[in-house]
Amino acid sequence: MPPSPDSCAVVVTSIAGPNDVMRRLAELSQRRNCRFFVIGDVKSPAHFELESCDFYSLDRQSRLDFRLARLLRTRSYARKNLGYLLGMQPGCEWLIETDDDNMPNETFLAPRQLNVSGDSVSSRGWVNAYAYFTPEFIYPRGFPLEAIQSTTKPLPPRGPRTCLPSPIQQFLTDGNPDVDAVYRMLCKLPLTFDRNPSILLGQNAWCPFNSQTTVFLKCAFPLMYLPTFCTFRMTDVWRSFVAQRILWTCGWHLSFHAAIAFQQRNEHNLLRDFEDEIPGYLGNALIAETLENLDLKPGPERIGENLLRCYEALVKLGKVSADELPLVQAWLDYLAALRKGVTH
Repeated sequence: MPPSPDSCAVVVTSIAGPNDVMRRLAELSQRRNCRFFVIGDVKSPAHFELESCDFYSLDRQSRLDFRLARLLRTRSYARKNLGYLLGMQPGCEWLIETDDDNMPNETFLAPRQLNVSGDSVSSRGWVNAYAYFTPEFIYPRGFPLEAIQSTTKPLPPRGPRTCLPSPIQQFLTDGNPDVDAVYRMLCKLPLTFDRNPSILLGQNAWCPFNSQTTVFLKCAFPLMYLPTFCTFRMTDVWRSFVAQRILWTCGWHLSFHAAIAFQQRNEHNLLRDFEDEIPGYLGNALIAETLENLDLKPGPERIGENLLRCYEALVKLGKVSADELPLVQAWLDYLAALRKGVTH
């Protein structure tokens, strides 16, 4: 049974005109009664027309009732935050984000629920989730290079099949999955993942997730915030570490699922990607350790407070600029107003 109107939203950021991927997303969104938002930037076309797609140019973004719209930098992937806020309007129960080079399959907008059936993986420390879906050597972008060999052989065993609350659900992508520049320069692609059962990671288990094909349920909407004052290749990775740490305070799990899209990757300069990923190669493990050691408050009602504390810790660690904090606060202020129904 398809979801009711406005129960879900799709968010993409793009500087391209309508392409085959966006046309497919628009067609699926129309069929599934989902809203589809595309957030533009400086290089976006002056005229973007696509039926069943709500495009926001920079000019249209500037007229939004979001203080965050005036604080965000241009030429920044973090402008996607505005798409999240647009999608979170009353009636939206879950939101899926993706990119303009991920071709969705027919199950892309299948209804999503909080409780997820899968195999639990009880392991402390770094868990290479990709390795549960293929015998090939692979790891997700953002996984500490120093931890890869120790976490692939042997893998922590799959636990018993269970059903647990997982408000953040990372779906894999076939073809050119989300790996780092080191992997792309040294290893072979494309790759097709196996259709294995989902896995659920609990407290003290770390694995980066991305913004490529990711579902957030309503209770976890505040955790979607993408930091602006870091490199393009780290914004969703560092977002993922903050989100995982806060999931633990609510008794929630991060889940990984078989692929629902095929990436037709846009052109990239791998050396430039590598340069953007250097802060992660040198700092991802330290960021996770720092967040794990924070004394956060338990419960979903403390998510906003905990989010701010996590970013304050990243500022103190020197990983993001102090300029990030006003943006986090603007994000939280709007969400608080949205809950009270005082936005317009």
